[in-house]
Amino acid sequence: MYSSATSPTPTAPRTALRPPTAAAGRPGPKQVPPPSRPAAPRGAVDGRPVDPRGPAARTALGLRSPETAAPAGPWTPGTRIPAARPGDGRLLRPPTRPGQPAAQERIDPSALQTPSVRAALAGVSRICPAFTPRQVLREGSRHILVAGTIGRAPVVAKCLAPQAVRSEYFDQLVADFHHEVAVYRAFVRHRPPVRLPRLVAADHDRCVLVMERVPGRPAARERHPANAPTPGEVRALLTAVRTLNLWRPPTDVFQPRLDYPLEIARYHSVGQLTDRDAGDLRGLLHGLGHAPLQLCHGDALLSNMLLAPSGPVLVDWEQAGWYLPGYDLAVLWSVLSGDTAARRQISQLAQSGGTLARDAFLVNLVLVLMREIRLYDVPGAGEEQRIMIRRLYDDAALARRAVRAAVGTR
Repeated sequence: MYSSATSPTPTAPRTALRPPTAAAGRPGPKQVPPPSRPAAPRGAVDGRPVDPRGPAARTALGLRSPETAAPAGPWTPGTRIPAARPGDGRLLRPPTRPGQPAAQERIDPSALQTPSVRAALAGVSRICPAFTPRQVLREGSRHILVAGTIGRAPVVAKCLAPQAVRSEYFDQLVADFHHEVAVYRAFVRHRPPVRLPRLVAADHDRCVLVMERVPGRPAARERHPANAPTPGEVRALLTAVRTLNLWRPPTDVFQPRLDYPLEIARYHSVGQLTDRDAGDLRGLLHGLGHAPLQLCHGDALLSNMLLAPSGPVLVDWEQAGWYLPGYDLAVLWSVLSGDTAARRQISQLAQSGGTLARDAFLVNLVLVLMREIRLYDVPGAGEEQRIMIRRLYDDAALARRAVRAAVGTR
């Protein structure tokens, strides 16, 4: 929320899939706009193809069939909401590299005078007359972020950009914004066990959100970062995500956010999933009919996590809601292609909940990778982007083999 994606970063292509203990290359470019239905931009574990010779070899993605299963519970599918386009915002503060302290931000007074920003500030002043703008953090076609103060308290105002009115996704953007406002208000009543910006004020009708500005830097500034966080930072981020996933707020506070049968049918209809792939996923999904849902951030990208002195802070809650277990882990796995150790940790977390949790993670993983491929694999892709596409297809093939192995153990 406090930063936007930057330009793609070249990386070396991965020549072969390696077991979880092997080293891997760093990931490559950022996402590109989706050609059709927008999906929330959003991340199983590096391993070898599944050996069909027997159960002992079925350890693809580092996932094994545990002896115990997760407790059962009802599941109701929901719907997916589109996400912001990559490169949608203009970053006005100097980027920093992971592991380095953030440089002092440069204030650009002229950025506060653009028509879009002035229109956004007019909406902010209606609910926070004492708001003093200091700096534009992002000015995009969907959202505008302005840092400022209320008295001596640093805050950030997030507004729907005026240009969004002309967007073909306007209704969905408004629904996203309303949902994020509702999530922040719900967190006031039911405080989650993870750190997030404190709600200051919100205007549901005008799509304005004012919240605390938390000191810290994004864990990454790209969707698929070239420089992953340090191992200690990765552990802290995974701990924060896992803590959120294990939290059990009242069931009526949040809603399911993804219609899994619809997503499978969608990717099957456009040819990204074969008949066998769709059948395998439906088979796993059928077995998860009574699996308990899990509260997930829904867009657990490194760019939506701040590394603050007090620990990780999660921002951008537009997609928060109930998912099958392991959705946030699947998102993280998809964007950490160069960090084998992190993927191994994600694998261990995914299978720690039992067979049902493992199967749910695999379903999430395939759907997340299909979305990433759809975001990247578009006409006119450059060499850097083609490297990312090849890596995503390799990961998708690995996930498919793991799904088939999981189906074979049923």
